[in-house]
Amino acid sequence: MIRRRKMGLAYGVIPPEVRGFMLEEIDLDFANGSIYISNYLNERGSIAWPDLLREAATNGNDDSLATAIRQNGYLKSHTQRRKPSGGFTTAAVPHTAHETMGEGEFNRYYTRGLCRFAIANGVSSLEVYRAKGVENPRPASQAKIGLLVDPSLILADLRVTQGVEPALGLPPGPNSGLTLRIPS
Repeated sequence: MIRRRKMGLAYGVIPPEVRGFMLEEIDLDFANGSIYISNYLNERGSIAWPDLLREAATNGNDDSLATAIRQNGYLKSHTQRRKPSGGFTTAAVPHTAHETMGEGEFNRYYTRGLCRFAIANGVSSLEVYRAKGVENPRPASQAKIGLLVDPSLILADLRVTQGVEPALGLPPGPNSGLTLRIPS
């Protein structure tokens, strides 16, 4: 069976200024020791992760990040998971892990970069939009489409919620297909 690669989020052209802010946000997390390293990454992948993020922020997108993870063999085959009843079990890493990581983490840094760009340019709100079609959109995600949000609040939230869904729910996590843009 041949599995088709799902396309990532449609960001449009990402301005160089937004990419610059993305890089600053990646470097900030790295310097603070708060960069998120997925437990799906093997040792080589964990070491390469900051550079993979920087390369995607500089020249790529969520698809190029996902491809780099997969092509370089940076994923474990199995990982430990905590059992609800206590203890641990071993589970296979999902075959879509590279896509989920690429989309989720690139979108977080894209959103942070866009928030910084908006703040620097006096843009008071950003708009939530669907940047990728999904088969079964969650009602909570659907309800967010068209919302106008304060970029300073989103930026502050994303800076303290690495690896988990942000408290404000934006972006709402991998596979939602949602991100932010400057309202037209």
